[in-house]
Amino acid sequence: MTHDRRVIRTKKLIREALAELIGEKGFHAVSVRDITTRAAINRGTFYLHYQDKFDLLEQCEKEVFAEIEAVAEKVDVQEMKHFLATNKPLPFIVSLLDYIKENAAFMHAVLGPNGDVSFQLAFKDYLKTNVGREVLQTAKEEDRLVPYDYLLSYLVSAHLGVIQEWLETGTKESPEEISVYIARLSLLGPFQAAGLAKRKK
Repeated sequence: MTHDRRVIRTKKLIREALAELIGEKGFHAVSVRDITTRAAINRGTFYLHYQDKFDLLEQCEKEVFAEIEAVAEKVDVQEMKHFLATNKPLPFIVSLLDYIKENAAFMHAVLGPNGDVSFQLAFKDYLKTNVGREVLQTAKEEDRLVPYDYLLSYLVSAHLGVIQEWLETGTKESPEEISVYIARLSLLGPFQAAGLAKRKK
């Protein structure tokens, strides 16, 4: 095994250990000793890569955002307009959810009940910048029934809430299914999605 592959494997073990421990008792209760014990490495190995647990969490979160950014570059806002006619999952959202499912342990750890509040806020800001605004900017200001900032906050919170519920229940549904749910809620609104308001023909 080459040095680079060993480093990648070690970091993967550390990240998995961190995710498990956050899920069990929350980040603030986790110690470096907890992490090294769970990952079956010595403290010296840990400190070769990270200054402390805060540096570890920060680096993990930066990696997540970089990886999600690569997915976000593929967004096609026009896909949103075609959803109602096709009722098919949106490729961009599916790709994002694929990533989240592949990294479910860590994403659940930081977005779950024992997660990192700062990461959750950063993730919401990220969604606002890279997802919500892209969608809402396609609408004309004079056509809006609710001010832009409130629309953006609602849309992003709804997306995040669905993702958190999906993670909390073990990502049982496929990314394609969740993508359809998110699109229906975003484009139809909760009342129409729930069947409480009939869709106009």
